[in-house]
Amino acid sequence: MPVTAQSHQPRRGRRTQRLLAAAATVVTAGALAAAALPASANAGGTHRGNDGRGHGHGHGHGRYQDVQLLSFNDLHGNLEPPAGSSGRVTELQPDGTTKTVDAGGIEYLATHLREAREGNRYSITAAGGDMVGASPLLSGLFHDEPTVEALNKLDLDVTSVGNHEFDEGAKELARLQNGGCHPTEGCYTDKEFKGADFPYLAANVLDEKTKKPILKPYWVWKQKGVKVGFIGVTLEGTPDIVSAEGVKGLSFKDEVETINKYAKVLQRQGVKSIVALVHEGGFPASSSYNYDCDSPGAGDGISGPIADIAKNVTPKVDALVTGHTHAAYVCTIPDPAGKPRMVTSAASFGRLYTDTTLTYDRATGDIARTAVKSANHVVTRDVPKAPDMTRLIDKWSTLAAPIGNRPIGYISGDINRDGNESPLGDLIADAQLAYGRTQDPETDLALMNPGGIRAPLTYTATGGEGDGVVTYAEGFTVQPFANTVNLKDYTGAQLVQVLKEQVSGPNEAAPKILQISSGLTYTLDLTRTGADRVVTDSIRLNGSPIDENATYRVASNSFLAGGGDGFPTLGEGANELVGADDLTALEQYLTANSSATAPITPPAADRITVVR
Repeated sequence: MPVTAQSHQPRRGRRTQRLLAAAATVVTAGALAAAALPASANAGGTHRGNDGRGHGHGHGHGRYQDVQLLSFNDLHGNLEPPAGSSGRVTELQPDGTTKTVDAGGIEYLATHLREAREGNRYSITAAGGDMVGASPLLSGLFHDEPTVEALNKLDLDVTSVGNHEFDEGAKELARLQNGGCHPTEGCYTDKEFKGADFPYLAANVLDEKTKKPILKPYWVWKQKGVKVGFIGVTLEGTPDIVSAEGVKGLSFKDEVETINKYAKVLQRQGVKSIVALVHEGGFPASSSYNYDCDSPGAGDGISGPIADIAKNVTPKVDALVTGHTHAAYVCTIPDPAGKPRMVTSAASFGRLYTDTTLTYDRATGDIARTAVKSANHVVTRDVPKAPDMTRLIDKWSTLAAPIGNRPIGYISGDINRDGNESPLGDLIADAQLAYGRTQDPETDLALMNPGGIRAPLTYTATGGEGDGVVTYAEGFTVQPFANTVNLKDYTGAQLVQVLKEQVSGPNEAAPKILQISSGLTYTLDLTRTGADRVVTDSIRLNGSPIDENATYRVASNSFLAGGGDGFPTLGEGANELVGADDLTALEQYLTANSSATAPITPPAADRITVVR
């Protein structure tokens, strides 16, 4: 599997004002061994009402009560079914083979969740962050108001913040929570945006002045004597992957210390059943969503930050709903007391949801951990579309259509973003190099971070534009951040160091392989470790070795040029020239280099030689 981790990138600036003015069921292995519980474990309760908050009539109660926890993560404003590989999941078959299944789309997610809730009178729906940000045009053009509106209709009960909730800063996040029209663009419809019906939890995100969380740190779900507490955190490293403007005035604290702190607070309030919503994740050994990551033992099939977090979070927490890495897993990882505890993630883009059963002991107020079971389910597209979601999409699509439907280029086949070096990564790097040379003819090369490429370009039409036509909306989905293309000077020695930072420092454990423009080549030797994985004497520009004393003019997006994604050396360049936004660069390149009769062929992705 590729060494590139799912990196993330902030929105820098706003494209929307200018534009508007211009016109995820197979059960996974990994359930805990079921304990023998009284038959009353599924008894009675209340029916979840239309408001999604569990109001209704009740029955008599036994000692044990099953509580359904439905969860998902990293939706990223994907209201319409994601295209290409972003809209598929890999399913492991009984004979060991795999197949792909088309998945996702808020119309289908709503139907699946509503069907899953049927017959479950105690049901909670929670999310693990990044509900918004890096969104396709349908949501991103309107500062993600459409997604919050959809989540309200979906009866989401609670979510943690993710790093992308800070793409436009704390004030914009507060607006998404509390409502109100956009401060510069106003109201998009005749109704004022009312904000989220559900609480965003940000226990480890503090105001630097007050030292207090900027939003609620925890929330308690209550139902007929059953109480389940939720603590929400994002990854401590959020400032490293979000623009400085987005996290200005904020501090991000250690995930484990924060969860443990608020677990004690909840316990003092008499809440002993606790779920942590953690926007940090892991990397399962298989990309199949139904892979058994507890084989051969608990948590053996998963690595990455969430494994360390789960091993250190207090045993007072009964389960962890996670995200960020866009991976799918249902694992048990031993807690500090050595007892297995469920840790889940439902991939991304609404392609999956997780159904977890928490058996609540009314006598103790705690979860019977040995009875917890969980499974990921595919949001298949063979179910009826939820009519209310269809109406929502139609409403916002009508507003976005004059901008989104405009053709900007033509392609002869799918241009994917998968792998250490991807065809789409090469295309974007080439586009930024070409744009850079319009600003300064001496521009030598361009670098693009893989996390800034949010979706593939697909040949099959997504609307009425025709096969092979790239629309502005599709380009926006690929590059939604409105980063500028910046030019900087670096020495040859700095350039070599940048390439080594892909696989060292913050990126050593989860490498971020930069996408490179035509003319730059080198060897990536994965049999080595650390920075040595980039073979220094293999680095060539237009066939010539890099001269460590020479100066090279490099184009990159403003996030990378500022040292983001663990590339501090990129922040050290000189003679910076700030250009137009990166989507403009891509649009200009596609328009100049393709036509209906001469479409762009997917690049070969042969600039990096990988040794395994």
